[in-house]
This record gives sequence, structure tokens and C-alpha cells, in this order.
Amino acid sequence: MSSRTSPISRPITIRRAVARDAKRLTRLVRGSGAYAGKYAAAVAGYRVGPDYIEAHRAFVAVGAGGGEGEGRVIGFYSLVLAPPELDLLFVADEAQGRGIGRLLVGHMQSEARAAGVDRVKVVSHLPAEDFYHRVGAVRNGIARANPPAVPWDRPTFEFRIPSE
Repeated sequence: MSSRTSPISRPITIRRAVARDAKRLTRLVRGSGAYAGKYAAAVAGYRVGPDYIEAHRAFVAVGAGGGEGEGRVIGFYSLVLAPPELDLLFVADEAQGRGIGRLLVGHMQSEARAAGVDRVKVVSHLPAEDFYHRVGAVRNGIARANPPAVPWDRPTFEFRIPSE
């Protein structure tokens, strides 16, 4: 478990996701403002189940300390190792802009490094493209549309994970 402070000085703890987090993670995915409108169909029936959490390296960001959000899951990511891919990364709409996504990416890079991975692929949602640029991912291609689930092309990125 690691504890870090966001730019607005609210402590954030990143911990391994557990089965009881599944419903909250599903709500984060389905309720994401980034998937509103024409993108809504992509997450409408999406489910992050306990089986998914057990099968992958899933971690949650939890708001801690005084004030609103204490002990509440406000973001998460999932790292798949074979092949290395950042499968999911979501931050609650109300918590965006606080550096939580950046903290999760940094944590993911540490996990990848510890697992001996030197590159991690990301298939980005279109509205998240600028975020991945800002956190150091390098654009390297396009994932073609896969109708009916995803009827649009998506940019692909790669995080290069230097060994320490």
C-alpha cells in the first residue's frame, strides 16, 4: 500500500482492489462522464466483477483524511501482464483534476517495473488521449473499430517502463 498526497493536499491511498470493490468499480465505469452521449453504449453493460479483480492487478485510489470522500474509492486501474496492458483506468468525475489519475499511472508503472515489464500498452478512449500524453505515454498507433461494442477507432499508446 502506498500513500501519496494529491495537489490539493488530500491524502490518497492506493491499495489492491478486493472483491467487495466490484460494484463501486462498475459504477465508476458506467457513470463516467467521458462515456456520455455517443460513447455510452461502450460501457452500458460493462461489469467489473470479483473474478476480474482476482485475475488482474487491480488497484484503487481511496480518499482518506478529513472531509468529503473519506475512505471512498475515487479511482482505479487494472494492469494485465500477459501481454502488458493498462486495461482500465478511471477516476470519478468529481475527483478529476486533482492528480489522482497521475498517481494511479505512477503506481501502475511501479507495479509493471516490479513485474519485470518494460512497456505497457494502452488503448485509449478518445476523450482520454490528452491525459495519456500529459502523463508520459507515447502514441504508437490506432486500434480499429470493433462494432457493435466500439464503433470508432481509438488511439493506442505505450508507457516505456525504465528499469531502476
